[in-house]
Amino acid sequence: MHAIQLHAFGPAENLRYDLVPDPQPGPGQVRIAVAAAGVHLVDTTLRAGQPGPFPLPDLPTIPGREVAGSVDRVGPDIDPAWLGKRVVAHLGAAPGGYAELAVTEAARLHEVPDGMAAADAVAMIGTGRTTLGILQFAELGPDSVAIVSAAAGGIGTLLVQYAKNAGAYVVGLAGGPAKVELVQRNGADIAADYTRDDWADTVRAALDDRRATVLFDSVGGEFARAAIDLLGKGGQRLVYGWSGSDEEPLKFSETELAARGITSEIVLGPAMLRPVGGDIRVLEDRAMAEAAAGRLRPAVQRFSLAEAAEAHRALETRATVGKVVLVP
Repeated sequence: MHAIQLHAFGPAENLRYDLVPDPQPGPGQVRIAVAAAGVHLVDTTLRAGQPGPFPLPDLPTIPGREVAGSVDRVGPDIDPAWLGKRVVAHLGAAPGGYAELAVTEAARLHEVPDGMAAADAVAMIGTGRTTLGILQFAELGPDSVAIVSAAAGGIGTLLVQYAKNAGAYVVGLAGGPAKVELVQRNGADIAADYTRDDWADTVRAALDDRRATVLFDSVGGEFARAAIDLLGKGGQRLVYGWSGSDEEPLKFSETELAARGITSEIVLGPAMLRPVGGDIRVLEDRAMAEAAAGRLRPAVQRFSLAEAAEAHRALETRATVGKVVLVP
């Protein structure tokens, strides 16, 4: 099969489109003929040699942890009824998704509903489950005013849709006119370019006498410092990334938060799993159900499998829209 292999940590150019042996499923496993593979920002940091939520892999390695396709082979103890079924899976700690064939545990599989594209299924099994995890911490309704950062990204797109479905007034922020236009088409009541120096004043004027009730913050840094001024008393800042700062999210002291009458919390990792008893599959089920019902529609940007290096470069330079997906 063809696969993307990383032989040395470093720049995106180190990703090579190679011919490698076909993987074989063992006990408890199935093999998936991959129709779409997800690309995550974590993939780019691991490729560069920077450990994060996952340890650095042994080299050479096939990156990628999100795949959708059809089961083409099953392990010796797996029900053969799985053969031919359209499925999606998050591979967990074991990579191997950037390939024409991928092996994973049968327990990780979700059937893909009829009519759902493989790329959309990949977006929902990773980005979708994270979005539903974040939303556990926000009670959205007609009285809510939600600010969504990076609203043209994979998570941001879904947050805007979910908030609008709940009846909230939504401010979607994105970088550059093209992305702002996409946010508008996605249904945000206000769409603004947060790369402009006056973006906060523009949003404040558009809100008139409203104050934001929740800030979904994946940027941090100076953006967060300006955005938090738009929160009213009782507002909450939910942090799920910090792309605008070097190492960690912008933190506010308890004294400052109390003076403003707001809260700020990081909702990634263990925090996201506590409400579901540590079972990440609960969030995956919710995400797939929302997409199957048509309530959430992921934005997807496709690259061919051979263009994995280009996909990494585009993701690292924030030149992508929605979830980045490789298609063999």
